Amino acid sequence: MISVESIGTQSSGPTSIKQNGCNPEQVPEKMKIGYVSDERFVALCDVVLEFENKSCGNSIETRSRASGAVHSDLPPGEYRVTLQKPGYGSKRVHLTITETSKPYQFRLLTDGLLGYAWPKWGQAGEQSEFRVHSVEMYHLDLYRYGLKKELVKSLGWYDEHGPRATMQITPDGDYSQTGVQFNHQGYTNPHHKQYVTAPEKSGLYYFHAKTNSGATFSFPWVVAPAVPKSQIAVLASNVTWNAYNAFGGRSNYINPDKLPDIPVVNSRQELARYTDPDNINYGVWDYAPLSFDRPELINSIALGEQASDPIEGRAACHLASAEWRLLAWMEREGFEYDYWAETQLQSGVLDLKNYKILVISTHPEYWSREMFQKVHHWVFHEGGRLVYLGGNGLNCEVEFLDPFTMRVRNGDDREMKRRNLESRFHFTGTSEGSLLGVVYDERGIMTSAPYEVLEPDHWVYRGTNLKKGDHFGQESLHRRCPGGASGHETDKTTASSPKGTQIIARGLNADQGGAEIVTFETSTGGRVFSAGSITWPASVLVSEPVSQMTKNVLQEFLK
Repeated sequence: MISVESIGTQSSGPTSIKQNGCNPEQVPEKMKIGYVSDERFVALCDVVLEFENKSCGNSIETRSRASGAVHSDLPPGEYRVTLQKPGYGSKRVHLTITETSKPYQFRLLTDGLLGYAWPKWGQAGEQSEFRVHSVEMYHLDLYRYGLKKELVKSLGWYDEHGPRATMQITPDGDYSQTGVQFNHQGYTNPHHKQYVTAPEKSGLYYFHAKTNSGATFSFPWVVAPAVPKSQIAVLASNVTWNAYNAFGGRSNYINPDKLPDIPVVNSRQELARYTDPDNINYGVWDYAPLSFDRPELINSIALGEQASDPIEGRAACHLASAEWRLLAWMEREGFEYDYWAETQLQSGVLDLKNYKILVISTHPEYWSREMFQKVHHWVFHEGGRLVYLGGNGLNCEVEFLDPFTMRVRNGDDREMKRRNLESRFHFTGTSEGSLLGVVYDERGIMTSAPYEVLEPDHWVYRGTNLKKGDHFGQESLHRRCPGGASGHETDKTTASSPKGTQIIARGLNADQGGAEIVTFETSTGGRVFSAGSITWPASVLVSEPVSQMTKNVLQEFLK
């Protein structure tokens, strides 16, 4: 039973109503039961709700208003609530109403096709469950994403026995914290569970779903090896994927601290990021958790898209789609790799002692302090080699409340500036610059440009024929911020950069915003290369100098 602790609103009384131009005899007073919203926390109007009193059997019908608000005259008691609206999944909720109740958040899921693997990461031989929401029968295939998309297995057709039985049901309230919990309700029979065993070959895998009417959706699955098989480990930035995932109405960018009390009707009129010129996105100290147990609409990739294609879309340019381009390049150039999720580094399943090189790429913005300490110790005390092919990396700390729930520790931006800290990660300890050699700043944000050669005799330039002052990296598949391999968000050296950090190239972005390519070595033989740019992996397949330099780094670090 779902118990609601407070649902009503306080009446201002007849006097205040008259002062506002209302006649209390003409405006019947009704209790505000709650609000109805969809998976984006957008208000739904004209939802039919039927409240059946479980003790006396009486039934009352009402409809949600334009704001999504539900008002009705209901005596305290236990109710079975049925919600219906065309285009959305119908559901029933058991609700307890008291005299001191607050508005309840009813949530409906839009008809359509989406899904996710659970867990979203695993090792070869382990099982994950595919959790798909569809209102019609669908077909599912599993692909491996390398230089080419390889069909691994056709998983067949899935349809309904009962009407709309492949439709998922979301919880009510803020399930961005607790998870969307697909395949929970109505999946008590173990034969209804839908598991796939992870293939032996490590890599980035994608489930592709398609319905008879032509709807499509795809979702990623990170498959690590059962035992290490390469000297190179590549990390999927799945912690960052989760930070950007707004399914349920919250991400670390939309309502980062908590879900509001009232669903949104028009974002441009209601969200402070659009209405307040002085808005501070991170202006509190306490942020509600974000669950990994949610579909990632931002990571869906069309079946026809190939690694050599331009990366279209706002999110694709810095999330899984862009990271795939690097994996494709590694396979083109003959570099074997083991693919791991960042969450597997966090849990300890990934043991860095088994590898010579760790590659992080594109936009690994969110790391836990434990992850940082593991890699820092590996580089500075065990001779590990870190290849950072991205930008705005390790910029903010997250803490894991359990293996599938994280809390972002953004802190208060005003305090960060007052203390002259280098990043949100710097709030809770050592700056990320002490490991990467560079730190993100806003100069050059949302621009892209080529790099300029500063140190042409450095071994990174072997085979490029580049000279001092030459420009390289003009070509890029990155379409959100087109212009070159230095871009989107860029990193530069700071006071935290280790002694001996050498800047060998600098991006030509406006306002001195170009990324700085750096290298340094530790006394134990550890080595670090940092490209300092989100758009670098979008250039490796199409820019010969960027490709050759990346190849030089991996070959040198494998020695």
